[in-house]
Amino acid sequence: MNLNRRVFIAGAALLAACTACGLSAQAQEKFITVASTTSTEQSGLFGYLLPIYEKKSGVKVRVVAVGTGQALDMGRRGDADVEFVHDRPAEEKFLAEGFATKRQDVMYNDFILVGPKSDPAKAQGKDILEGLKKVAAAKAPFVSSGDRSGTHAAELRYWKDAGVNLDAVRGPWYRDTGSGMGPALNTAASMDAYILADRGTWLSFKNRGNLQIVVEGDTKLFNQYGVMLVNPARHPHVKVDLGQAFIDWLVSPEGQQVIAGYKIGGQQLFFPNAKP
Repeated sequence: MNLNRRVFIAGAALLAACTACGLSAQAQEKFITVASTTSTEQSGLFGYLLPIYEKKSGVKVRVVAVGTGQALDMGRRGDADVEFVHDRPAEEKFLAEGFATKRQDVMYNDFILVGPKSDPAKAQGKDILEGLKKVAAAKAPFVSSGDRSGTHAAELRYWKDAGVNLDAVRGPWYRDTGSGMGPALNTAASMDAYILADRGTWLSFKNRGNLQIVVEGDTKLFNQYGVMLVNPARHPHVKVDLGQAFIDWLVSPEGQQVIAGYKIGGQQLFFPNAKP
């Protein structure tokens, strides 16, 4: 056998060994898929929290950040192991349909109405329903994320509770972006428009332009986050042990302390409230 052929065979053997090692390592990697809302990612919470959990557990957490409605649909299809979302009525429907057997509180923050500093609708105050009524009456530019997220669902509830029929009054003043909270805030900043946002994403948002908080402090603006394991009786491939371990850590004193420790500019973005 000539030298070139021996070199070729040795190289091929080395490549095969490396490929086998890579496939073996990939097969052994432990991970779970978490379907979550955009606010948990765009606020920077996951970027802070997940490396801590992954280092502790050795389990990779793959987050798919979409609107809460889409996140729950992922669970219905069996495309996620864990749901980490913030639309209580939709979560309870998910439970009632049998796609999870238990839901646990994790943390909360609040929604805020953001708008231009000039406040053309005179919406400033502490009453979200009155604020939205004034925005609709003035037909002042308003941006909606329109993404079936928890924030979008809350926005639609507030319009309804304010007695505003969007189907009747919707016009050029109301812009439905179909995007996550971050992109929707960018649109609002570029338009000098009002927008309902979660405080966590707002605090992490840099491109505020001429926007400021217009309405805050209303008890109706309370924003609860919950976590659920997708029911393995519906989808047997759900990683029950790994998924439940992540949930248990989130609601444990350690996980709750980590959540409380996430701050921007000294301001806490989420407040843990898991029940023992």
